[in-house]
Amino acid sequence: YTAVGMGMALAAWECRERTKKQQIDFLTQASCDLARARLTTANRYGKITAACLEAAKEAIEKGESPMEAVWETTVKSLNRRYSTMQIVGDHLEKLIPEGGTILTQCFGETIVGTLSRAAHRTGKKFKVICAETRPYLQGARLTASCFCQSGFDTTVITDNMVAYAMQHEPISLFTSAADSIAADGHIANKIGTFQIAILAKYFGIPYFVTGIPDEDKQHGGDIVIEMRDPEMVLKYRGIPNTVEGVGAIYPSFDIVPPHLISGVVTDKGTYAPYVLNEYFEGGTKRFY
Repeated sequence: YTAVGMGMALAAWECRERTKKQQIDFLTQASCDLARARLTTANRYGKITAACLEAAKEAIEKGESPMEAVWETTVKSLNRRYSTMQIVGDHLEKLIPEGGTILTQCFGETIVGTLSRAAHRTGKKFKVICAETRPYLQGARLTASCFCQSGFDTTVITDNMVAYAMQHEPISLFTSAADSIAADGHIANKIGTFQIAILAKYFGIPYFVTGIPDEDKQHGGDIVIEMRDPEMVLKYRGIPNTVEGVGAIYPSFDIVPPHLISGVVTDKGTYAPYVLNEYFEGGTKRFY
């Protein structure tokens, strides 16, 4: 989310020597391209790039710097997101028992930081088990690093160790962020989340999703799963994992149905997945 806003600022810099119309045309195309850089979150990215585009247009017409306007718009968006997600982090912290253990998947940039801050503020101690999150290892490289550096007892497991960990470790809850949260309770998150949710259900471990529901996605069928370059599965950091000629697939996300979700933790509190429409009652404040 930070990257698309700053990408718009970079686009404004790239076209700075062009005419007003050429700048607006260039930034309009950049807004579209950046919004669709990750199809599963195109609706969210689009809100950010659209706001940046409007700020740039206004600056161009006034003879001001569109780059500075986009930069300021992006920073304001970041401040809104982080302040809202701090409330989400506060709510999630209350669901974790003192001395408990949580299992995570992938890397939710805002919730990892806001949960850590909430726990430090209350003095709550808990352990973190991070699924490594193949094929890019966001869980090991990012989530585990952040929790460890924040002072939490942190352990990494490979993605195929989840059942063993649930069987032998006292896991209090499984939690993840979500790249899409549909009003009917379906959510999309990094590939592998669905299988962990199934295992959590089997072992009686609650699964709490964190994030802000998407008002423009009513059903799980509205969520588009991005397919990424299969070479990322066949190689890691340029080193092949198998022989030439072997194929691969790389769906970047999967969809978790509501019956596997214990609750969706939002800035307004925790909702059962089947009543997420209630989140929008009474209006919502701007998030992106």
